[in-house]
Amino acid sequence: MTAVEMNAELSRQLSIIVKDESLMAKMLKYAKKLTASKADPTQMTKEEFFAKIDESLEQARQGRVHRIESKAELNQFLNSL
Repeated sequence: MTAVEMNAELSRQLSIIVKDESLMAKMLKYAKKLTASKADPTQMTKEEFFAKIDESLEQARQGRVHRIESKAELNQFLNSL
């Protein structure tokens, strides 16, 4: 089945589902479950983001930083990762 055919079939099925509230509730529940497994693993929560910021600020206060003064030093640092 091609993407166009799947899209048409999905539209047909949705036109049936939208007429029935109980089917809509089931569809919504399943859609949420289906898309939850597709979550982007590279994204972080707001709390995780601010925790990383706090950790970075603490490292800077402690002097645990990398000072890069030139393009060559930057290249060397990036190549070492």
